[in-house]
Amino acid sequence: MKSPVYHATARARRWDYSASQVAGLERLIERIDFGSAVAKDELVAIKTHFGSEGAHRVVRPRFLRVLADAVKAAGGKPFICDTVRINGWDYLEIANQNGINPQSVGCPVLLADGLLGNDSVEVKAGQVLGSVQIASVIHDVPAMIVVSHCKGHIESGYGGAIKNLAMGGAAGRHRSGDWKKARGHLHAAAGQSSVKRDHALCTMCLQCLHVCPTQAISETGGNLVVDDKKCWRCGRCERVCPEGAIRLEKRTKDEFQAGLAEGAMAVLSTFAAGKILYFNFLLEVQPECDCMPMADTPLVQDQGILASRDIVAIDQATLDLVNRALPLPDSLASDRGLKPGARSLADALGVDGQEHVDAAAALGLGMKAYDLETV
Repeated sequence: MKSPVYHATARARRWDYSASQVAGLERLIERIDFGSAVAKDELVAIKTHFGSEGAHRVVRPRFLRVLADAVKAAGGKPFICDTVRINGWDYLEIANQNGINPQSVGCPVLLADGLLGNDSVEVKAGQVLGSVQIASVIHDVPAMIVVSHCKGHIESGYGGAIKNLAMGGAAGRHRSGDWKKARGHLHAAAGQSSVKRDHALCTMCLQCLHVCPTQAISETGGNLVVDDKKCWRCGRCERVCPEGAIRLEKRTKDEFQAGLAEGAMAVLSTFAAGKILYFNFLLEVQPECDCMPMADTPLVQDQGILASRDIVAIDQATLDLVNRALPLPDSLASDRGLKPGARSLADALGVDGQEHVDAAAALGLGMKAYDLETV
């Protein structure tokens, strides 16, 4: 048995609206039997990523509007949401800068874990995480549309539907100030994990200071100081340091990939069967997460949009399409010297997202076997 995955190609070969990507999304909505997941007057979360200052390759408001309108047509009450990644007020302003606001999407836009990122409910996870603090709004609503901009990620190798739920469904912080009770729990190792800095290697380029979303790093007397209480353990400072002078005591790669699957499982456990639909946007597939303060050129040409009711199948189909696509010139793929036949995403980043897709399948979240139907 295979899970159905529906595909609206990015190619437009006719001078006609029906050939547009927007019309393709409308066909996906019809083909997936959208209305069966939404009851009359039901609150429906449309979970996406708002982006970051300098990162503009998020799912466009036009597409979010189509999905919100489809929820309304089915009798539901939609809202667009994400969880806090920087201070909440600033994050909503970034969403607005990227065109995501009530006027553009036709419904409310809110933060699922509250303006300060500490509104959450603890949910049991697996052996790696133990438990996860799920954003209270996502925990409480009866239905959800998961809208994922598919791209690379320095730790997971791939960011799609599973990562969207695992990382994006968790609260940004916790009222107690304990990072182990928020999203940092997925990134950092257990115990008293902290950011370590090698003074001998540090050149004071200040990239870590500028990329920190919580202003946990400051310059004092010509030295860099990390405020452990402010730190969310996101690991961005380590990512941008050109000298390897700063690092987060984080999980091993295998543990992190398994933790992503467990985080997604925790979110899914709060919904009844059939109440979540997945839409993966294989457009502008850049090598970095949308939370970074920049957007590199895409690794491969746009592959279109996928829709499914199976979170594992849709991420497996996404990986297959992207990894089989030709590497684009003037991209990280060409920097790495990738040739046709290479796995464009995995080989460019050196991390294989297949690992957390496999882990999600092993947890029973869905099937890797799928039938791909073009609509």
